[in-house]
Amino acid sequence: MGALTDRLQQIRSAPEGKQIGAFFDYDGTLLEGFSATAILRARLKSLEFTAGELLDGLMIGLRGCESEQDYAEVLEATRPAFAGKTYVELLAMGEQLFKQDTAAKLRPQMWQILRAHRARGHRIVIASSATRFQIEPIAKEIDADHALATDVEVIDGIVTGRTLGRPLWGPGKAAAVRRLAAEHDMDLAGSFAYSDGNEDVPYLESVGNPAAVSPQRGLRTVAESRGWPILDMTNPSYNKLGMIVRTSAMYGSFLGGAASGFARSLWSDDNTMTMQDAISSGVDAGLSLAGIDVAVLDGKEYLTSARPCVFVFNHQSKLDLPVLIHLIRDHATGVAKKEIGQLPVLGQILDAGGLVFIDRGNSDRAIEQLGPVVRKINEEGYSLVVAPEGTRSSTPRIGTFKKGPFHIAMAAGVPVVPVVLRNVGELMWRGAQLVKPGTVEVRVLPPIDTSEWVPERAGEYAEQVRQQFLVALESWPVTAFADGQMTRTMGIFEWQESARDE
Repeated sequence: MGALTDRLQQIRSAPEGKQIGAFFDYDGTLLEGFSATAILRARLKSLEFTAGELLDGLMIGLRGCESEQDYAEVLEATRPAFAGKTYVELLAMGEQLFKQDTAAKLRPQMWQILRAHRARGHRIVIASSATRFQIEPIAKEIDADHALATDVEVIDGIVTGRTLGRPLWGPGKAAAVRRLAAEHDMDLAGSFAYSDGNEDVPYLESVGNPAAVSPQRGLRTVAESRGWPILDMTNPSYNKLGMIVRTSAMYGSFLGGAASGFARSLWSDDNTMTMQDAISSGVDAGLSLAGIDVAVLDGKEYLTSARPCVFVFNHQSKLDLPVLIHLIRDHATGVAKKEIGQLPVLGQILDAGGLVFIDRGNSDRAIEQLGPVVRKINEEGYSLVVAPEGTRSSTPRIGTFKKGPFHIAMAAGVPVVPVVLRNVGELMWRGAQLVKPGTVEVRVLPPIDTSEWVPERAGEYAEQVRQQFLVALESWPVTAFADGQMTRTMGIFEWQESARDE
């Protein structure tokens, strides 16, 4: 059994409640890589990076960072990146860089660990030597209870860049953890901590259940000597040329299917079904060419038994739509802005494909604008496929569900069928242009009867369905593949660990 699986079982056997802490280092632990590189790239692109900063960075890189004093010098060298900006500007910059860059480096296995701690009601804490601007976005994404970071001085809303207090590096991080535990009467002996860095031995020693995550050499030696769990989580790497070829083949197949369907639909008695059949075939071929399998782990029968219905899915990737087309096949509709329907050629293709165009410009008549969708369901027997989050998430986190899809289900008198996707964002992250081969895992939950629902409680129903997604992801079944190469609790990635353990 792999170290990751052992750790998940240990978490699930731990006491419940906020007295148990789950402390997570950020760079190198939750993140494969370093968040500061995104800041550096942004400064280089904006030409704000000075020759002095470059020289300081090179000297620090050559010398290394072995003490709190060394880290204090690192902070001083990076001071120009923050000094003179407002606190609000820096928080906004951190949020933007996280969504555009850093989120793609998050370790998917650590999300499974986070979910396991959250399910036990543990106190989730980010503990990082990075600045608050770097860790606030991830703290927000994982609903962390606390974010321990290196803080900088702010005067009249302007950041000076000077460090406030002791940096959270090495013993400083351990001291911050103990202070927090004392303030909230936490049981550190029963708590958990995760890190990759040599300097974090004192921090890991402060809890009863430490774990080294893809550790640096020094920490690996310490972990081995003390019997601490070592969670090696290096994600698979792929040849970029191969990714380009696969992605091009996938899109070519998609477009070929759409073009073929549109041409055939011009002479068809049922142009929508002709179009959807051709698109489904093109999508199937495209996913195969890209090396993507779609595995429905349970509930496959619900893809057909409850139609017409409103299918709702969690939205993380450009791959979501092809995966849903592959699963649902035909007699399906979606919603798009009326402006898209007015575009030459594209509007005609989407119309032939069965999409419904609505006017989203008048928020006062939002519910009334859904009438065409309801008629499509009731009069033509089509099922609506919709992402209630509204936009793609930059992480596996499930966002807030909007009420529109649930109003539609009520108005049409049809059930809601949740389709829970996992691994899609790992194969093609929100901002990525290239696709990786792998397996998308799917759970289709039982249809939800809406016959007793009332419009006034639409928000409540939306949250109830969202909770079903959260529970499904937290209790994801272990899947074993017959070829013996994969035994997985974390989708496409834990196979590496399993192969090493054999």
